[in-house]
Amino acid sequence: MCGFTGFTNNIQDDGVVLGAMMDRIVHRGPDSQGQYIDSDIALGFRRLSIIDLAEGHQPMFNEDKSLVLTFNGEIYNFKELRSELIEAGHTFANNSDSEVLLHGYEQWGANLVEKLRGMFAFVIFDRNTKTLFGARDIFGIKPFYYTTMNGTFMFGSEIKSFLDHPDFKKELNEEALGHYLSFQYSPTEETFFKGVYKLPPAHYFIMRDGKMDKVRYFRPDFNPVSGVTDYFADLTDEAVRESVAAHKIADVEVGSFLSSGIDSSYIAEAANVDKTFTVGFESPDGDRYNEIHFAKEFAKTIGVENIAKIITPEEYWGNFAKIQYHMDEPLADPAAIALYFVSKLASEHVKVVMSGEGADELFGGYRIYQEPLTLTSYDKLPFCIRRIISKICEHLPQKHGINYLVRRGKTIEERFIGNANIFSLKERNAILKSEIAKSAVSPQLLCKKFYDEVKDKDTVTKMQYLDIHMWLMGDILLKADKTSMANSLELRVPFLDKKVLSLAQTIPLESRVNTKTTKLALRRAAERTLPKLTAQKDKLGFPVPIRVWLKEDEYFNTVKGEFTSPAAEKYFDTAKLVKMLENHRAGKADLSRKIWTVYTFLVWYKEFFA
Repeated sequence: MCGFTGFTNNIQDDGVVLGAMMDRIVHRGPDSQGQYIDSDIALGFRRLSIIDLAEGHQPMFNEDKSLVLTFNGEIYNFKELRSELIEAGHTFANNSDSEVLLHGYEQWGANLVEKLRGMFAFVIFDRNTKTLFGARDIFGIKPFYYTTMNGTFMFGSEIKSFLDHPDFKKELNEEALGHYLSFQYSPTEETFFKGVYKLPPAHYFIMRDGKMDKVRYFRPDFNPVSGVTDYFADLTDEAVRESVAAHKIADVEVGSFLSSGIDSSYIAEAANVDKTFTVGFESPDGDRYNEIHFAKEFAKTIGVENIAKIITPEEYWGNFAKIQYHMDEPLADPAAIALYFVSKLASEHVKVVMSGEGADELFGGYRIYQEPLTLTSYDKLPFCIRRIISKICEHLPQKHGINYLVRRGKTIEERFIGNANIFSLKERNAILKSEIAKSAVSPQLLCKKFYDEVKDKDTVTKMQYLDIHMWLMGDILLKADKTSMANSLELRVPFLDKKVLSLAQTIPLESRVNTKTTKLALRRAAERTLPKLTAQKDKLGFPVPIRVWLKEDEYFNTVKGEFTSPAAEKYFDTAKLVKMLENHRAGKADLSRKIWTVYTFLVWYKEFFA
């Protein structure tokens, strides 16, 4: 696991600018560094040594040095590809997975990406044709950012590396703020930095003569087949264990994160690691936000060590600004901070960990997926009548019963934008001052292109498909990569594997979700080796007591200070922000997610713009 940065149109750099850019991402690779610079391109690399520790240094060249590579990630089928390339006549200088990309590109060109199994973001520069080829894995596990400013094309693993380039102009993309208030993350290819973009998952690009052509090379395709749940449980167990074995390949010790739920427990048991890692949080509510005891009990049952730590409120709030700096863009998921602390804990013992991200999206694990299957007598009313009632209720004070009536009068495309739906369009425009942020299109319009791709599928599949393309990349994988790499730790996600996805796409709805539970096939598979209580446990992850802390004077005042700051005055109606905070403390409504979303942006903004 590593990080890279670079730029084209390199006229004069002697390594000073590139070196400064590389220093910004030293946390991604503290073990070694490398540069390649010529008149056309500058490539910088920071390495965290995992495979082929003695070799594998980058930038890496092919035999005649016509191609040069920088690569972040792991290719889990590199040994098979290496054998195939040797048979085709290629000569290898080392045993790293990186060199497979170079020879694979020589052999197959852009079609190389279709053969790869792994997590990756990389660029290959052809010195003869002056062509830059870049790609990102099918899920977007590894990040890839780019921009063109003043004729210079910059690219890298983190946006912050661009800050040290003289052609980079730092400017807030206010439209992203509007989107963020709905989703709690940045949901489009655009980022919070104007002119900076994300290469979407499952895309590659070819850049030549200043022109960038992007191509989508993979698309998930849910086509269920018939079969009973036990049949799919057998296939699931086989696929997950094979993926875990592939993900365990390393020349250093591998550990595993462990919450008390099924996903991380299943991975930890299948991986047979020696060490697992858990965090919990201090709270006035007792152990509600501390599941360390569950994790330790489970670790005992599978015979592994569990290393755990209680995080105090002071640690959580005291590190929050630094964590938002590492995120590059504001992310208002409180669990991101929990992931930072468990990564920090793990990094003191191992270099690589496995984690359970992706199981919910692929196997149907979120409880919201049960909603379309839960029919009541109210649903017997004609949809046209429910829609009228929904329109009326939208103007009433937002309460649980009212929200139900609003949602039941909307189609899935209208009501579901993913696992986070923080501010409605009306709510976000009410607190915003920025006209540009207000002009951001509706969440439904952003989601439409993905819904259109699965318009013939059942409702639950539509929800999963949307989450795979938006929530998974924008929230789940963003925090997984940035918090682990902030601590120089490689995080691997065996559920997010090409072969596991291939199976998950065939599982019928009744073996994914019903009105009683979620991810049926996965739970049934896990029950064979996990205690039933663990296999059937609801998803919690590492829960964080934000709701409770915001009612305490110290943290109430901390947030209030940001809500009345110059930055808040610039973008928001601060009186409404303060009123929202006061109403939460008074117990009039649980507004913690809304408060945290605005607060996170303001803290992030201070890190990069104040």
